[in-house]
Parts: sequence; C-alpha cells; structure tokens
Amino acid sequence: MSNFTPLQIAWQQLMQIVKGTIELLPNIMIAIVVFIVFWFVAKFSRRLIKNLTRHKRSSNLGLVLARLSQGFIILAGAFIALAIVIPSFKPGDLVQLLGVSGVAVGFAFRDILQNFLAGILILITEPFVIGDQIVFKEFEGTVENIQTRATTIRTYDGTRIVIPNAELFTNSVQVNTAFEKRRLQYDIGIGYGDDIAEAKRIILEVLHNDPEAISDPPPEALVVDLAASTINIRARWWVNPPRRAEILDSQDQVLTELCNKLVAAGIDLPFPTQQVLFHDQTEETDGDRSNQREGWPSTNGNNPKARNIDSSLRQLAETRSENNREVSQDNQNLNHDDG
Repeated sequence: MSNFTPLQIAWQQLMQIVKGTIELLPNIMIAIVVFIVFWFVAKFSRRLIKNLTRHKRSSNLGLVLARLSQGFIILAGAFIALAIVIPSFKPGDLVQLLGVSGVAVGFAFRDILQNFLAGILILITEPFVIGDQIVFKEFEGTVENIQTRATTIRTYDGTRIVIPNAELFTNSVQVNTAFEKRRLQYDIGIGYGDDIAEAKRIILEVLHNDPEAISDPPPEALVVDLAASTINIRARWWVNPPRRAEILDSQDQVLTELCNKLVAAGIDLPFPTQQVLFHDQTEETDGDRSNQREGWPSTNGNNPKARNIDSSLRQLAETRSENNREVSQDNQNLNHDDG
C-alpha cells in the first residue's frame, strides 16, 4: 500500500510538468523566434504582391493572392514551430488527420467552400472587376469589392447589395461597362400623314448635335414598325464612356431636343386611339344581321345608318327640348283654365 497522500502525488506531477517545461524552454524560445520570422516574411510577401499588382487591372486578384500567401506562410511557420517544441510531432500526421475529417468538413462547409472557389475563379477569369457597373437579376449597381466569399455592389440609389460568389459564377450577369462604347435607342412614333424623310432628318440632326453621342459608329434613324396609330422610327446612337450618369444625361438631352424639334416642324406625335361603337342591345333588331348597324355587313347591303356619339347627344338634346316645350305648353293651358 502506497504511503503517498493525494496532495503529495499532485505535487510530484506538478514538479514533473515544471521540469519538463524548463527542459523545453530553449525549444519554446527557438519556436517563438522561428514563428516571428515567418510572421514578418508573410507580411513582407503580402506587401510585395500588393505593390506589384496595385496599378494593374487585376489589383483585387493581387489582394486576394497576397492574403492567401500570408496565410500559407504563417501556417507553415506554425507547423515548424510546433515541430520544434514537440519533436515527436510530424506535419504528415496532421495532414492525415485532416484527410480523415475532410469529408465531414466538406459537407459542413459546402456553401462556404463553393463561394470561396467561385470567388477565386471570378478573380482569375475577371468577367467583371471593381468599378464595373453590372446587372444581376433585379440588382443593378457598381462593383465595390470582390471578396473570396461574396461580391458587394453599390446600387444607384445608395444601398449595398452582398451577392454570394457562387450565384454570380453560375448565373448570367450583364456588365454594362465591359466595353468603351454603348449603344442607346428609343422608338419615336409619328403620324401616318407625316413626312418620314423629314422626321428622320430631324432625328439624325439632333443625334449628331448631342455632345454625349459619338460619330463612330454614326447615329441611325430606322423605321421599325407600322403600328396601329403610329409609324415607329428607332433612334440609335452610341455614347462613351458607357456609365449610368452619362447615359441618363445623353438620353435626357436627346429626347428633350427631339420632342421640341419634331413639334416645331409640325410632325405629329400621336397617342394610341380607339374607336368605340355603341350598340343598343334592347332593339328588336338585335341579332338580325340584315338590320344591324355595327359589325360585319349584311348580305343585302341595306344596313341602317350607324349612329355615333354626336348624333346620339344631339337626339337626346332635341328630345329633352321637345319635352320641355310640351311641359311648358301644359303649364300655360292649366293657367288659362284656372283664369
């Protein structure tokens, strides 16, 4: 039976821990120094990559690569420092452990890893970059930042939208500023009695005089539709640069000038019109095609004359006037009888 008390056993274990720590103290100091060296190397690597890609179009990709390089260097320094403190530790053991648990980690962080990989591919392929104006589903704005998890855009009304990179990579994205030029168009309806050539001349004159429009490619005015009440002429012109503010300014100036010039030249800008036919459903001839006023013609061609609103209102006014005269005559007769 042991003569050691629990307190003595605890004291001996504590002394062994202190002794082991003192023995490992040189290794711990060396490991700290090694980790600090790797830390500064990681910071220098990040700063170097950022400086090399600062003035390039792919500056955001350089920022991500700088962060990844810093993380890998710090992780390598941590492995080396841990191997110095614990000589029995092997990085291969940790890699094996991560491989065993990789399946579970992959399922648990599937969405995060998917967005991360999509972000890396977006940064490498560069379908759009920071500063581009894009349209994604119902969102439209300027790209502010492309991170490894999500992309942030600033809408034109001053709100921030955060979109996961996986959605951007797997769906269609409209990049309005992908090229230096962008074409604008607007359909203008003129009357069927107006001079088409004169309307085209005025439209082209306005487009050529617009300060935001460029001459190459030249503006165009094309007849695109013979609509129910208008002849539609499509005005097309190009602007540079193709940003939202310049587009709105150019469209405002062109449409204002077009309206003023076309109206001053006597060009009609008609609105859609409709013809409404009134049919009395209480007539005895209702359904009799030989006596109807509206609809398809009858076989004998002896249809009653069609009525319109003016004639109906005139007939109503005459009927009321006749009724008033009859009432007035009756009142006079009553007054005469009383007298």
